Amino acid sequence: MRQLRQPRLAEIVAARLRDDILTGKLKEGDSLPRQEHLFNDFRVSLPAVREAMRILETEGLITVRRGNVGGAVVHLPTPERIARTITMVLQTRDTTIGDVSGALLHLEPACAALCATRADREDTVVPALRAVLAEQEATFDDPEQFPAHARKFHETLVRHCGNETMIVIIGSLETIWTAHESTVWSEAAMVDGEPDQTSALARKSRRAALRDHEKLVEAIAAGDEKRTVTLASAHLAATRRSSLEEAKKDTVNTNLLDDIDFSGTR
Repeated sequence: MRQLRQPRLAEIVAARLRDDILTGKLKEGDSLPRQEHLFNDFRVSLPAVREAMRILETEGLITVRRGNVGGAVVHLPTPERIARTITMVLQTRDTTIGDVSGALLHLEPACAALCATRADREDTVVPALRAVLAEQEATFDDPEQFPAHARKFHETLVRHCGNETMIVIIGSLETIWTAHESTVWSEAAMVDGEPDQTSALARKSRRAALRDHEKLVEAIAAGDEKRTVTLASAHLAATRRSSLEEAKKDTVNTNLLDDIDFSGTR
């Protein structure tokens, strides 16, 4: 049998605080007690408390502020933060964006199928997707804004599939793909620094994407799992083929996540 390692005091303190964060006792933005108070509460040495803080900070669960207004601020794990970690791992393995796209081509239709089989889809999935469709229609003539809402449609689809594991894992891959695809849109939609209405994101392409999304929502609303998967697979193959035309061998880049606005996506 494998011999169990005796945990260090710092790891015990970190584990207790981690449980408080992950079980909801501590909320996003809450402040941990100052290190002096933790020192008294846990009855361990101050260096052990400091090491526990470093462990939690490395895990992304807190941010330690120094100075007179110092302290530790709580951060809950999110798919976006997980995406950054996954991206760093993929980048060290020289993973191409084509590889990420290939994974989503298999995984996202499974999320769409789950959406179609949800008994409460008319109250949860369908209204959310139709709201994004309305945003797409409202920005149809804007070659810069429309793609962002098109990506939001896919992210909303995953977020409403009803399986938390898939939401987190596939949602993280969607974030990585969005970071890449946004750069493609930015380059395709601009000519000499100005929006280009005749680019790859021209009206015909935008209309096709909008139609695909409309058909997909109709299939989900009807509870037609087979048609939903067929439509999702065909749409993903077409859109990702155009986005990967010039960059399928580009490797995943963590820095691209810095340019993504995640507000309103949780």
